Amino acid sequence: MSVTVENLEKSMAKLTIEVPAETFEKAMQQAYMKQRGSISIPGFRKGKVPQAMIEKMYGPAVFYEEAANAVIPDAYAAAAKESELDITSSPEIDVTQIEKGKSFIFTALVAVRPEVKLGVYKGVEIPKIDVTVTDEDVEEELKKEQNKNGRLVTIDDGEAEDGDTVTLDYAGTVDGVAFEGGTAEGYDLKLGSNTFIPGFEEQLIGVKAGDQRDVKVTFPEEYHAEDLAGKEAVFACNIIKVSRTELPELDDEFAQDVSEFDTLEEYKEDLKKNIQSRKEEAAKQERRDNAVSRAAQAAEIEIPEAMMKTRLREAVDNFGRRLTMQGMNLEQFMQYTGSDMNMMMEQLRPQTEIQTRNELVLSEIVKAENIEVSDEEFEKELEEMAKAYGMELDKVKEIVSDEEKKVISNDIAMRKAIDLIADNAVEVEGLADEKASE
Repeated sequence: MSVTVENLEKSMAKLTIEVPAETFEKAMQQAYMKQRGSISIPGFRKGKVPQAMIEKMYGPAVFYEEAANAVIPDAYAAAAKESELDITSSPEIDVTQIEKGKSFIFTALVAVRPEVKLGVYKGVEIPKIDVTVTDEDVEEELKKEQNKNGRLVTIDDGEAEDGDTVTLDYAGTVDGVAFEGGTAEGYDLKLGSNTFIPGFEEQLIGVKAGDQRDVKVTFPEEYHAEDLAGKEAVFACNIIKVSRTELPELDDEFAQDVSEFDTLEEYKEDLKKNIQSRKEEAAKQERRDNAVSRAAQAAEIEIPEAMMKTRLREAVDNFGRRLTMQGMNLEQFMQYTGSDMNMMMEQLRPQTEIQTRNELVLSEIVKAENIEVSDEEFEKELEEMAKAYGMELDKVKEIVSDEEKKVISNDIAMRKAIDLIADNAVEVEGLADEKASE
């Protein structure tokens, strides 16, 4: 096999790959073995027709597609490695010569890592983040804990108010006809939660246990069920009961119930410390994000579209994997939201572009600063992995491949580059407001 490389504009390259005729002939023979059982020629038993006879009857092209599909993956992988290009996209394959007895030639159009011209990355200015914990912050946290410890109490005669929970049976119809998913019994609906169709919950304000009420609503135009979108519906509601959350008093007894402290003041002081810790940790991450963002904005990069398409497909795949963990697959999600692959890729494009730009800049900083990963740092990373997966360190070392080791080392180096940028960043009071007004 031979490969020639042509560097093109905008960080693109074309590999011309020539596979020897003998190799392609073997692929043709394999294609024949795979397909012969489905080819019939009078005078021969099925599956026993010689390859030469099939090629004479139908032409050798009958095996070309199967043979090409068998040859291209390995040939491209070998050519990509031989070229030593830093390829950042899936290849766009084009067959330029396919003929029995001749070498098989195809091209692979790929994106390569674009040139990155670094701007300022040491001493970038970032907004100063206020981590002061106010009395309001503490009261808000205290309120959350109070709500968590509230209990629902049935209101016998009172009318339902916003925030109350109404237990009801309902049956929905459109033009007098019931529809799928429009009926329920003993459903607990918290008024003001906005979990139902807009306008539904508001019409239950004032109901009492035993009331019957028709709720009239219009389904949103973008409703996921197309047969209901934009249509008017009537829900016949039977109110079973109305419940209201009864909150505990915020006193020393409450503090003793929900914490290890004897007094409310001690508990509030502990809440303040916890809020302070969370704010500082969040601010630390935000500073790092802001510093990387400023460094990336200062750099000059033109990301090839082929690279972006590959990154976007990866982003959709990652999103699909997260959906699977939640019990839904990508196809179901697209059907539910009325989207398709192209729409999803466009929705993910802004964030994916930012992530890709940041990664390219960090990678360039690693090279510019000669950032290296020590054996101790690599060992520590493996220890963290072992701890996270509940495995022995020796077992982790055993299963991590050489390629994965490169990825791990690269991740460590990138984090060190982030540390370098963040540690040298300059916090400026009011910078966010200044940037917003520019």
